[in-house]
Amino acid sequence: MALGRTAKYYRDNPEARKKHQDYQKTYQKSPDQVAKRVELNKYNRQHGNYGNGDGKDAAHHNGVITGYKKASANRGSKNDSAGDRRARGSKKK
Repeated sequence: MALGRTAKYYRDNPEARKKHQDYQKTYQKSPDQVAKRVELNKYNRQHGNYGNGDGKDAAHHNGVITGYKKASANRGSKNDSAGDRRARGSKKK
């Protein structure tokens, strides 16, 4: 499997990678993010999907868990919010 654009960038720029990892470490400790993970893990356990290796994650839409999506696609929808659109990027025509 080929590396993505971001993976290549962080591989070639270790200072940027460290800065990003430090930020993520702080961000993921925030009470909102901890609560979100707790909610999703609970949902996955209740539905027998926790750690079963099927490659799917519980998906949110408008702050509500809507079911399961392929993990690679569960990175935000172009319809959900501006932040999701920025995170996913857009296809060049």
